Amino acid sequence: MKLVSHRGPGREPRVGVVVDGRVLDVGDAVAASALSAHAADVLALRGTSPRDPGMLRLLAAGAEGLAAVEARLATARAGGELERAPRLADVELLAPVPRPGKIVAVGRNYGEHAKETGGATQEQPRIISKLPSSVIGPGGTVPASPALKLDFEVELAVVIGAFARDVPRERALEVVAGYTVLDDVSAREFQFDVSPPQTTFAKSFDGFCPMGPWLVTRDEVPDPQRLELSLHVNGERMQHASTAEMIFPVDLLIAYVSRFMTLEPGDVLATGTPSGVGAFRTPPLWLKRGDRLRLEVERIGVLEHDIG
Repeated sequence: MKLVSHRGPGREPRVGVVVDGRVLDVGDAVAASALSAHAADVLALRGTSPRDPGMLRLLAAGAEGLAAVEARLATARAGGELERAPRLADVELLAPVPRPGKIVAVGRNYGEHAKETGGATQEQPRIISKLPSSVIGPGGTVPASPALKLDFEVELAVVIGAFARDVPRERALEVVAGYTVLDDVSAREFQFDVSPPQTTFAKSFDGFCPMGPWLVTRDEVPDPQRLELSLHVNGERMQHASTAEMIFPVDLLIAYVSRFMTLEPGDVLATGTPSGVGAFRTPPLWLKRGDRLRLEVERIGVLEHDIG
């Protein structure tokens, strides 16, 4: 399934399913799905109601939540509701997970990108983070300033769908809810030109995490290490690679991170970017107001956003 977060009539984020270019709202089914006591406690700490119709509530419900969505979709198909559902173009999409609990990112995780940075070979993943307040949805605008060395990074993003601590690598993909596309926008001067480097700060400005357009459920992506990904700026291709080129694949990353922190439903793992980023071109290429970016990951979809 392709699951989206969209604005409901009351402006609240609600879950929808994309089918044949239309969006079926399934928020009521999400809100009514079974929820464990632990999941309810975690949602309460985040200020999310156990009757919330949004994506965090769905992911916290786990398999029961997805089953409720599938049942609602089956009922809609049988009753001819899909033909009356709003068209995708008429729906205001948010990021699939509008406000993740945490965004765990991985630096220099593609061999060619590691080479272009001049960095040494890594024996363990280089873990960094982006603040959740940086997330914007598809079609959004990343604020720009002429003073910023603004750069792009296309990434496969993994959305966690279970509470996961010390997950063995052979079972790591079982905690994945699905996948989406993410641009790890970065202000390079704060990452490279200051001492000490301010990497989290450089990647966490408002709007620096465009994500979307939807979450593709795990069952539709048999192997996350066999996906092509690319990024275009104003129609010109800047990045193109395969997730097969990751130094540390998705299952290893989940196992590694979960050794040290609990991954929770709705957390996002940004798995790194391939070579071709603006900072290491000759001359460097910095994003500017008016630029249009198009990011694509095979089997997942296309994410577009502007610089403004």
